[in-house]
Amino acid sequence: MTQLPDVISPEKWIVHLFSAKSVAEGGTVRRKVADVERLIGRDRFLHEVRRRGFRVVENAGQFIIFCNREPVYVLN
Repeated sequence: MTQLPDVISPEKWIVHLFSAKSVAEGGTVRRKVADVERLIGRDRFLHEVRRRGFRVVENAGQFIIFCNREPVYVLN
């Protein structure tokens, strides 16, 4: 993954995130909750995830984004 500058606009961050190879392949990406909230805010992030039809879960300070429209099951 390429290094981002310390200051990046929310729009550029979103483009960078959703242009990742894993996204294009329908995989998963992970981002720190603190980084998301600092850079673009939780509401904007969730809007962008929903707009693409993806799913996201939060655990241990991380967002895990499932970059496809398949159901997500939590198995215990």
